[in-house]
Amino acid sequence: MSGCVWGAAPPLLLEALGRLWEVQAPLGSGSSASVYRVRCCGDPRAPPGAVKEFVPPPARPGPYGFRKERAALEQLRGHRNIVTLYGVFTNHYSANGPSRCLLLELLDISVSELLLHSSNQGCSMWMIQHCARDVLEALAFLHHKGYVHADLKPRNILWSAEEECFKLIDFGLSFKEGNQDVKYIQTDGYRAPEAELQNCLAQAGLQSETECTSAVDLWSLGIVLLEMFSGMKLKHTVQSQEWKTNSSAIIDRIFASEGVVNSAIPAYHLRDLIKSMLHCDQGKRASAEKALCSPFFSIPFAPHIEDLVMLPTPVLRLLNVLSDASLQSEEEYEDILEDIREECQKYGPVVSLLIPKENPGKGQVFVEYANAGDSKAAQKMLTGKIFDGKFVVATFYPLSAYKRGYLYQNLL
Repeated sequence: MSGCVWGAAPPLLLEALGRLWEVQAPLGSGSSASVYRVRCCGDPRAPPGAVKEFVPPPARPGPYGFRKERAALEQLRGHRNIVTLYGVFTNHYSANGPSRCLLLELLDISVSELLLHSSNQGCSMWMIQHCARDVLEALAFLHHKGYVHADLKPRNILWSAEEECFKLIDFGLSFKEGNQDVKYIQTDGYRAPEAELQNCLAQAGLQSETECTSAVDLWSLGIVLLEMFSGMKLKHTVQSQEWKTNSSAIIDRIFASEGVVNSAIPAYHLRDLIKSMLHCDQGKRASAEKALCSPFFSIPFAPHIEDLVMLPTPVLRLLNVLSDASLQSEEEYEDILEDIREECQKYGPVVSLLIPKENPGKGQVFVEYANAGDSKAAQKMLTGKIFDGKFVVATFYPLSAYKRGYLYQNLL
């Protein structure tokens, strides 16, 4: 495998896995790697991907980065809540010499970005439940395989528009339980107490008597869920002496706060779930499998309209398009249906189109595209467009609910 035209600037083209890929944009970079959005040349219907290029050694010495992430993703291949590895290759034209690259599936918005959009109001219970269940499913799987993620945080949980689920990414710090070969694990603010102690001792050149286990991932997820509920970054809170003295009281305060929109919802199951993940004693922390049995996951929630704007899916929902009069006239209804289909097909093949004449969903337009990329393009172009004298509001809609014929009635 070889790459081409990489250099200091984002590459234009690269050859990998026997195909030519166009690099469309940089997605981000860290101390060990940079990530680029790519699309397969010559196949406009091929889904986009992401190339993660690792800084060539000796910039990052030791068992870190490419080798570790590749090994983990190959062992964990096939789980719907873990990013898919398509293949690996060497880029011989990197500015710093040959670099190793991973070709991954391209995912969408991260939980970190969702938190920014929550504006201190917190995420909806539907989104929190969805994220919690998906990440716990991923953790249960990788822990069963003997792996510890060791860097779970909002930036490493991304939404998959095609599969309508959250997925874990970035396994560069992962290790096999009982064989930890990286001493400095987890990110500040999401670091379990035992990892904090181990990091401090390692910095002083000392060996910790306590090994870090899969329980460190549960601690990180507990903090992530608490931030999603509160809408606040909790880094300084979890590092405070008050937290170390009585974290349970602080969690109770957050859930009782009048400033938290979700406080009106009976959320004590979520509170108890989070507490079960945030025991200072790792031996008392809930496992991922046990956490999935929480009563919190038995409560049905409907998504807010903000959720359906933020989380792309292959289904587009158009609001403020049809009047009651147009629904009552069969001829006018058919004309509008054809007009909408013609407009929506400009952005990609339309698999199906539904306009309910009765509640729930009366007058709303549901457009199913072949893939989420087309749906996202349509949402961007149709939002705010004037149709029949009305400003169109375009959101996404869960494909799974659409396929079942389930139309949410309460979209707050």
